[in-house]
Amino acid sequence: MRCPFCQYQDTDVSDSRKLSDGEIIRRRRKCRHCGRRFTTYERIESVSLTVVKKDGKREPYDREKIMRGVRTACYRRPIAVQQMEQLVNNVESAMMATDAQEISSQEIGDKVMHELRELDEVAYIRFASVYRSFADIGKLREAVDELLDSGE
Repeated sequence: MRCPFCQYQDTDVSDSRKLSDGEIIRRRRKCRHCGRRFTTYERIESVSLTVVKKDGKREPYDREKIMRGVRTACYRRPIAVQQMEQLVNNVESAMMATDAQEISSQEIGDKVMHELRELDEVAYIRFASVYRSFADIGKLREAVDELLDSGE
């Protein structure tokens, strides 16, 4: 691992911990050249997964696309970054549990909506308004009414 301060190639690991159900590894490192300490986070790379879009196109799975959508939906909401990361981890875990090499973008969107619904109702409606492409206010109202009905 290259030191971010002096760019020296050799560092020592002083501590390693698994975070987030073992999917992320946090390592404390010390540069052998300049002696400065820094932290790295490593994610275990999962098997390649292909996303089948609505128009039939296929593209490699990109975690960051889901994270961007979740961040946008949660903008200015009282939701911690760790909660958003956990939400995306939950979606990924559900996808990996299927053992399928291809997954539809609709399945991913549905899972994100389910997780957002549990986390924050406003973020859920924001995500749903983009994901479901509400054509008019009536469709949006139906989604809000459905949310209210299930909460009672």
